[in-house]
Amino acid sequence: MAFAEVWIKYLPAIRILLKKALATEQLLGMNRSDFDRAGGIKKSGYRFQVPFLKGKPDGLFSNNSIAQALITALVTDSAAQALVIENDYIFSFNTKYQLLIKYTGINKQVSTPVTEEELAAN
Repeated sequence: MAFAEVWIKYLPAIRILLKKALATEQLLGMNRSDFDRAGGIKKSGYRFQVPFLKGKPDGLFSNNSIAQALITALVTDSAAQALVIENDYIFSFNTKYQLLIKYTGINKQVSTPVTEEELAAN
């Protein structure tokens, strides 16, 4: 996978941003030349969106080698994998070579403790 080395390079920053994204969405500016060198072509306008639900990408991305390389990097890195299993995120990559990481909050459920009175009523 041509783009795997690019995502591996940025993985330490992505791990930090995954944690910070729990509070507010995070944006990582990336170097265009990294992608140009990895892909061997100078294509303008790479773009994709990958939702991660319960630790897995929600969709097929076999036709997008950049997205597929990001998915592989996230699921093969133990620290990143733990975060995407525990929390749901959307990763969006735009034409300005920016990765937006947004916590969707789908996996986290707020539960209210059951009081003794409620237990007695049932």
